[in-house]
Amino acid sequence: MIRRILLAGSMVVFPLSARIGAQAPYTLKATPKTVEWGYYDAKATPVLRVKSGDTVEIQTLITSSPKRLEDAGVAPGDVEQSLRDITAQVTDKGPGGHILTGPIYIEDAQIGDVLEIRIQKIQLAIPYAYNAFGAGRGYIPDDFPYSKMKIIPLDEKRMVARFAPGIEIPLHPFFGSMGDAPPESAGRFNSAPPWIMGGNMDNKDLVAGTTLYLPVHAPGALFEVGDGHAGQGDGEVDITAIETSLIGTFQFIVRKDMRLKWPRAETPTQYITMGFNDDLNASATLAVREMVDFLMTEKHLSHDDAYMLASVSADLHITELVDGNKGVHMSIPKSIFVAAPSK
Repeated sequence: MIRRILLAGSMVVFPLSARIGAQAPYTLKATPKTVEWGYYDAKATPVLRVKSGDTVEIQTLITSSPKRLEDAGVAPGDVEQSLRDITAQVTDKGPGGHILTGPIYIEDAQIGDVLEIRIQKIQLAIPYAYNAFGAGRGYIPDDFPYSKMKIIPLDEKRMVARFAPGIEIPLHPFFGSMGDAPPESAGRFNSAPPWIMGGNMDNKDLVAGTTLYLPVHAPGALFEVGDGHAGQGDGEVDITAIETSLIGTFQFIVRKDMRLKWPRAETPTQYITMGFNDDLNASATLAVREMVDFLMTEKHLSHDDAYMLASVSADLHITELVDGNKGVHMSIPKSIFVAAPSK
């Protein structure tokens, strides 16, 4: 049996078994009709509809133009054709610069719900990446009043990036931008600053095997993903990471039993809360308050004990400093929550 799905104006055929989940996921390629360039928007037209529990393999593209890559030394034959097509054909762009695959409409996701995104797998799509800074951008722009781009070969077999002779960086693939739609009143929201719907969080802990929780602000959630990173330092101080194209496999689950104001995440070993604001102190305040709320709601601690536990066991990290809204996340180890002794 065959299920046909209308995908951004073109009929795409998937086997009915794709409904099963991780063993036979939907596949969403990045094409001129399946990406949004530089924004999240509650009024964006879905390019794929799935049900809660479904799994989708999503292709994402490096945030750059073919010309920029070629000027930096990438051979023309190594530039993905999909990137050439999208650069040439997508004219409705901005205000941000990220090429985001989606949006994906998750059926029965309603305003006030939470979208649980299980990041099952992340694969490199190309054997190179770049890092770049631009004049007037980054965390210390006065020190670098010019632009530069560096192509970084990726060794998938050894899982290292060859940054320079004698310097190899272990690969740590993750998506810099994962988000759903903001409230409709926000309009077309710039893809650069992270906010209540996630987006450009640049959180390097969100690798394969982790779970992201996003509050839903529009029917269907309208999930988008992009800004693939092969690795990054906390802060992302020159405004880019090890930027590359990635393929991710995600399972989407609508949570009617959760209520969130800000994104949260869970790794195999940590619980993570987040805060985003244009002021770093305000971002840290949000992350701490979210951790206190998590400990009260999910671990049933008193308000006082939650604050104390956050102080003695949770760690604050600067996620990123360079995207308008600054990011701070707070993590607490799962291992401290042991079973109560039997009486």
